Amino acid sequence: MAAYAPARYIDLHALHPVPASLLNRGEDNEPKTLVFGGAMRAMVSSQSWKRAIRLPMEAELDEHAARTRNLPLRVADTLREAGWPQDLAAFAGAQIVRSATKEGLKTEEQQGGITSALLYLPRDVRSDMVQLCHEHRPQLEETLAQQQAAAAAAAAAPKPNGRRKAKDSAVPAVLPTRTVAALIRRRTATINLFGRMLAELPDAHVDGAVQMAHAFTVHQSDPQPDYFTAVEDWAAPGEAGSAHLQTSFFTTGILYRYATVNLTELIRNLNGDHDQALRLLTLFTEMFIESLPQAKKTSTAPHTLPHLLHYAVRDRRPVSYAAAFEQPVKPAPGGGYTLPAVQALSTHADALGRLLGGRRRIAHGYATYQNTPVDHLGTAHASFEELTDALTEAAAQPAASLAVA
Repeated sequence: MAAYAPARYIDLHALHPVPASLLNRGEDNEPKTLVFGGAMRAMVSSQSWKRAIRLPMEAELDEHAARTRNLPLRVADTLREAGWPQDLAAFAGAQIVRSATKEGLKTEEQQGGITSALLYLPRDVRSDMVQLCHEHRPQLEETLAQQQAAAAAAAAAPKPNGRRKAKDSAVPAVLPTRTVAALIRRRTATINLFGRMLAELPDAHVDGAVQMAHAFTVHQSDPQPDYFTAVEDWAAPGEAGSAHLQTSFFTTGILYRYATVNLTELIRNLNGDHDQALRLLTLFTEMFIESLPQAKKTSTAPHTLPHLLHYAVRDRRPVSYAAAFEQPVKPAPGGGYTLPAVQALSTHADALGRLLGGRRRIAHGYATYQNTPVDHLGTAHASFEELTDALTEAAAQPAASLAVA
């Protein structure tokens, strides 16, 4: 597979009907919203949907990652379970982040020593770090004893003015920095796909190959109240009323969802492994189609699939169709937003296609229900599976042999 210059993008567009749900809530515990085109829209954040995609991908690959600030605490927990004394286990856990760089990663001591920055690393790194502590236990024990002795001496030694001398809080790195840093830099497939930021360890940074937009309803959608009660099953005789009552909010509507995969960047993150990049592209597309954030699922069960999935394989730059819905879609004469949304997407895609031309568009296509009339979205595919195979095949074409679609 030839190198891409300058970039190969796979755009994914979905029109996704969702019934009463609360897929993503804000700090006020109500559905997230945004104002677009002067109209209130229900919104699902890209972070929420990324997680809904990432977790099943990791399960499918059997390669799990963790986003955490609790690495030193979890290492200490494992060491305690292995029989280490409390103080030594805590010291060893703290040494994981102290030894990661020359100065150590920043921590929040008032919160038990968690890292200031969120780490994103393979889950099995924890067991490797525990093993590293076992290998260096004598050095950890010796350094801890020295620190405790120094602290005791400093506490006992008064200053000339009668105040005790403040102890030196500097703790030396005990574990090998190169090894600890290498463990933190390790990647999984999803880290290569979604990227990682860790300013304190620049070599751990990974440019994400996936860009994902916030999903939003293509029409106006205000949060709707849902007053509910929970019956008291063990009420006293003659006692009426509920054990609990509350008002929650939910939203409904047709969501426009958009994501793009920079295949060039993904191949770079995978050190040139084209086949693995295409496998991840296929799996990401499948999970983009099938995923749904799981908030309030037990009381709403909004387990729908997209009504329509459209893709475009492009060189140079990705193209979102969000502007198709800047003017809120109006319901069809017989009711429903689905068909007007499909028409708005199709019309916008056609207009942009004529404006941009087809030189940089390698292929495009869609899959939807058979009774939905669709124009201007490329090749019609009978199923999401067929669509996924087609876009992966198109994405794999070398740049030199591309024909205009």
